Amino acid sequence: MFYLCYMLSISTRGQVMPASPIRKLVPYAEAAKKRGTRVYHLNIGQPDIETPLPMLDAVRHSDFKILEYSHSAGNESYRRKLVGYYQQAGIELDYSHIIITTGGSEAILFAMLSCLDAGDEVIIPEPFYANYNGFAVAAGIKVVPVTSQIENGFALPPIHSLEEKITGRTKAILICNPNNPTGYLYSREELEKLKGIVQKHNLFLFADEAYREFCYTGTHFSTMQLQGVDDHVILLDTISKRYSSCGARIGALITKNRQVLDAVVKFAQSRLSPPSFGQIAGEAGLDLPHDYFNATKTEYMLRRDTLVKRLNQIPGVYCPNPGGAFYAMAKLPVDDTDRFCQWILESFSYEGQTVMMAPGTGFYGTPGLGKQEVRFAYVLNAEAIHNAMNCLEKAIEVYNSKA
Repeated sequence: MFYLCYMLSISTRGQVMPASPIRKLVPYAEAAKKRGTRVYHLNIGQPDIETPLPMLDAVRHSDFKILEYSHSAGNESYRRKLVGYYQQAGIELDYSHIIITTGGSEAILFAMLSCLDAGDEVIIPEPFYANYNGFAVAAGIKVVPVTSQIENGFALPPIHSLEEKITGRTKAILICNPNNPTGYLYSREELEKLKGIVQKHNLFLFADEAYREFCYTGTHFSTMQLQGVDDHVILLDTISKRYSSCGARIGALITKNRQVLDAVVKFAQSRLSPPSFGQIAGEAGLDLPHDYFNATKTEYMLRRDTLVKRLNQIPGVYCPNPGGAFYAMAKLPVDDTDRFCQWILESFSYEGQTVMMAPGTGFYGTPGLGKQEVRFAYVLNAEAIHNAMNCLEKAIEVYNSKA
């Protein structure tokens, strides 16, 4: 008996799932290290700030005999303490408005799955956090980008340009404030304008506020503080960057919309529970002194100022001053930053060192945009940033001389 053998094929979803622009250059960085080159990682938001010791100790000294499932919405004790944290930020909640998630990533995915159907659309100002694309593909929804401009620091695009993108399939607008990858801090006035749109067109407003504590040129105003849109607003949060605890994988989805909460709980039940040790760490973090963030914020401001000053001193480079988070987008005088970011790892070193950056194209939904831009994460100390900028300046000179 003869059998015809056909190659198995993966899903269309798997084929179109975008690779991370933040991580796709990892093999080239690893190869550079094997050659003995020091790589300055400015490509990814992994802070070198130490995780608070009380959080680590809370995990180390946990006293239980069975590592049980938690409630699918997260430990009640943690959610109740989070109410106090948000109250300090001017956000009034009940603990039942909070669902603990496996990182901010799961919060974003749960929001999309709960509020949009396959084929629906979400409008996002670009450049945007690259993984929004991946979550949208997983949920079967379409990202509709609206372009912000580096010339004005990536401010919210004109309201009419967002409104022009609204169709019968539009169900939500998604923002990140302060923004990843640009560092732009949306003002209360900009958020009030978004409020008008979501009210007028009956849309959800998803707000990723992972970097709330790190605002440098203004005060953070949360979408949860907007009046009259409780049913529209979905807050997406995480402790990853707040406490330099990315590996804890603890986030939160917060809303006062009961219908959304009921739907999210069902998705939460399907994955059983969020990480237990991460919740222990997160709850301990809420007991840190009120001034804990002062030193961290001061350190990030020093790094930001160092990076932005050095970038703008390099001939042909332009970098606006970020208002928050710990990212900056810069325009480089090169033809293609995807090619340049690979080349600087694969074929260049200066005094035994080189730099890893995230190419700008991965943060845009519009094809062809970002080809001269890169994102820097200023998660290394000022000395390391100076050394990285020395490498970058020399690399641009060498790269363009070979063009």
